[in-house]
Amino acid sequence: MSSSKEVKIIGAGLAGSEAALQLAKRDIKVKLYEMRPNKTTGAHISDKCAEFVCSNSLGSSDITNASGLLKAEMEILGGELIKIAKENSVPAGNALAISREDFSAAVTNKIQSSPNIELIREELTEIPDGNVIIASGPLTSDKMAESIQKFTKAEHLHFFDAIAPIVELDSINFDKAFWASRYDKGDASYINCPMNKEEYENFYNILINAPRIEGHAIDKKTKFFESCLPVEVLASRGNDTLRFGPMKPVGLIDKRTGIENYAVVQLRQDDSAKTLFNLVGFQTNLKWGAQKELVHSIPGLENANIVRYGVMHRNTFINSSLILNPTFETRERQGLFFAGQITGTEGYTESIAGGLLAAINMYKRISGAEPVIFPKETMLGALSNYVTDKAHLAHISKRDGSLRYLPPQPINSNWAIVETIELSKAERKNKKLKTELLSKRAIEVMNRLKEDIIR
Repeated sequence: MSSSKEVKIIGAGLAGSEAALQLAKRDIKVKLYEMRPNKTTGAHISDKCAEFVCSNSLGSSDITNASGLLKAEMEILGGELIKIAKENSVPAGNALAISREDFSAAVTNKIQSSPNIELIREELTEIPDGNVIIASGPLTSDKMAESIQKFTKAEHLHFFDAIAPIVELDSINFDKAFWASRYDKGDASYINCPMNKEEYENFYNILINAPRIEGHAIDKKTKFFESCLPVEVLASRGNDTLRFGPMKPVGLIDKRTGIENYAVVQLRQDDSAKTLFNLVGFQTNLKWGAQKELVHSIPGLENANIVRYGVMHRNTFINSSLILNPTFETRERQGLFFAGQITGTEGYTESIAGGLLAAINMYKRISGAEPVIFPKETMLGALSNYVTDKAHLAHISKRDGSLRYLPPQPINSNWAIVETIELSKAERKNKKLKTELLSKRAIEVMNRLKEDIIR
């Protein structure tokens, strides 16, 4: 087979392993590069492919759950790792959990026994020529990260970032919350959760006494996102610090009462569909249970569905909004794809899905066929479109007047990013019915697409 039909894959994690197996069964020769065990990541403990580092769960198998739907879509498309996961599952209620060692051993064995895959135990330090899928993950080696940084023209890829929780719009109580912008400037584009003195003091006491996640060591090369000082650090400077900072009530009048409250928590739109909102200035490193208690202590957010918790950690991911098409192929170089968590998705299931998507479109590229952009009605399409959508870019004005673009923070599959569906007012209030209808639609769409995709 000619070299034009050979693919190099960097990283034998979940995304890289899925991509390799997908291409191999389409009779594409694959060179799969994995630096372990010759070079460790500091998190992996074996030399096996597709090793689960943290939890052994892939999340719910219920298709009315976002993660469950994503797994169902991958099964329709002939996903390899989902099949292996089910063959090596352990009892976990409605979730798909695996025996780590058995799962990794099974994936490794399938890769090593494939006549179309050559597993090469070597660290690549430069992006190679030809057809390439980079699936090196958030623990990408420093040298490869430098090569990616050079290609993407990014200031840096490694961030020690504190990020704020994100909640779903439909779960906010607007009997208490209200729409407004400070001093009524422009459209009423912020959601505001007002607090009286007693409510603020209760919130403050929860915050300053909440347990924090232990951080990673910080080195001289570490970069930070601007304006991302954790809210608990601000609170430690004094009882009223937040009231003169991210929670200042000045200029925010609830027109229903005419009152300027003691403190206000603002939420800002986080996605183009206007379904996700982040807590402004609430970057945090609190443990997740403490975050849930804190968020639910805010008037209007008592029953908020937290789509993503805040965290401070070192993470390596590219600014996919500037670099990738929804096919996960780079805009600047044909035949170069990224897959997995390095694209800005988060979670085991999402990593596998990224490898599947990249492999499908790599095969389309090699075959001279049109690439597949999955529709937003599907969870796979919603996720790939979300992380590559320029509308989600944040920017900071630099001193020279130019703009510096920051990537959206990594995100899991969730219902808020899926294309909306027409519902009556009563149906919108029935969350279970809504997700059932969205799931049914996604499965129908994916089944229509599969014949073209899986061959």
